[in-house]
Amino acid sequence: MRTMLRWLLSLAILVGTVGAGAGSASAAPAAPAQPDIKERVLAIPGMRFVAEQPYEGYRFLVFSYAQPVDHRHPSKGTFQQRFTLLHKNTDRPTVFYTSGYNVTTAPRRSEPTQLVDGNQVSMEYRFFTPSRPQPADWSKLDIWQAASDQHRLYRALKPLYGKKWLATGGSKGGMTATYYRRFYPRDMDGTVAYVAPNDVADKEDSAYDRFFEGVGTAECRTKLNAVQREALVRRDEIVKRYQKWADDEKQTFTVVGSADKAYENVVLDLVWAFWQYHLLKDCADVPAPTAATDELYGFIDEISGFSAYTDQGLATYTPYYYQAGTELGSPTFKTPHLAGLLRYPGIYAPRSYVPRDIPMRFKPGVMRDIDRWVRHDAHRMLFVYGQNDPWGAERFQVGKGAKDAYVYTVAGGNHGSSIAQLTDGQKAKATAEVQRWAGVSPTSKPLAGHDAKLDRREVEREPVLRP
Repeated sequence: MRTMLRWLLSLAILVGTVGAGAGSASAAPAAPAQPDIKERVLAIPGMRFVAEQPYEGYRFLVFSYAQPVDHRHPSKGTFQQRFTLLHKNTDRPTVFYTSGYNVTTAPRRSEPTQLVDGNQVSMEYRFFTPSRPQPADWSKLDIWQAASDQHRLYRALKPLYGKKWLATGGSKGGMTATYYRRFYPRDMDGTVAYVAPNDVADKEDSAYDRFFEGVGTAECRTKLNAVQREALVRRDEIVKRYQKWADDEKQTFTVVGSADKAYENVVLDLVWAFWQYHLLKDCADVPAPTAATDELYGFIDEISGFSAYTDQGLATYTPYYYQAGTELGSPTFKTPHLAGLLRYPGIYAPRSYVPRDIPMRFKPGVMRDIDRWVRHDAHRMLFVYGQNDPWGAERFQVGKGAKDAYVYTVAGGNHGSSIAQLTDGQKAKATAEVQRWAGVSPTSKPLAGHDAKLDRREVEREPVLRP
């Protein structure tokens, strides 16, 4: 019996061994595992790792990339430019997001990224700290150099992310995405620009006057104008409080000149900023001109923000104000209801917000070139605007020469308008277009489920001259 059991056990082992050998011989060799995405990015010359934050379903990594200070003369020095990578999978499309300002180092997903269920590369705009060359040659801050930053980063990452790419951004980020497409039209497979201003002729701003004559309702316009005027009537009282706040918070006014000058800018922002960030229903919260000074002060701070024109508030956005005063242009508008109350003619302009040791000279042909290209050569581009957003008063338009290009307007929308806020028919069409450009099967819905944290739309409170 023992002999029989030993024989059966030996047979079983032999059969198992032969079977395993036969299976191994017939199975295809396993594909070599791909290196970790972090290591693959770091293998690109000029890349540095900064940080990683875990996020379910993604890898979220922060890097910096060595960029030429001057893309026309790459040998004349480099600087480190931050960008983030929200990595899903290399077999998904990739969205190249720009805010036009600093990059957020928290995981966020733009609307197009959700629509196509893709990866997202988010890049910090040159000269926004810490992505600023040292020493800073401000003449190298222009839209072509910034577009070349995007082009170079795209070229570096394209071998890793070989599927379709889309560019997107909101406000100045939408402008940035548009300029990138104009200078490097073959890089992206589509562009989605949200609430992007288009100041073609800087000195001709009558579109803003027409906007403020018709936005919302007559009742709301009257209320806002009245409280704006009252803010200047009580100027001396409020400026004393403003100066005390600044002293307590160690805020200064060297660049703009004084608390009184800063206050005039804050008040001039009031009506614009209301429509930029609020909705018609919020008119119910506008105080009466007879309101107590405490209430008026609180409303001004909530809508315009007293910190905006301090040295500390301006410093973060010096690169934007420089660009507004050299290439982008900035809005001006009439305020007849403030007649006799303004003390500083001409102060409401970008030159007032940039330190005087930084030279500025406006180049009027730059935006005309962009506008011409969009009207006649735009291809696979989609613009979204808000009906009640003052920045949309001067907007991009597409003409007969443009192909597969669209401009949509959200009814009653503000500066946070999106595809999701369009009418059902427009939303379905726009969604399907974006998905088609990304090389995925078009549907009328986002391909990725909503994530409250990842898809949070953050519209920062900004003064009028900063979109």
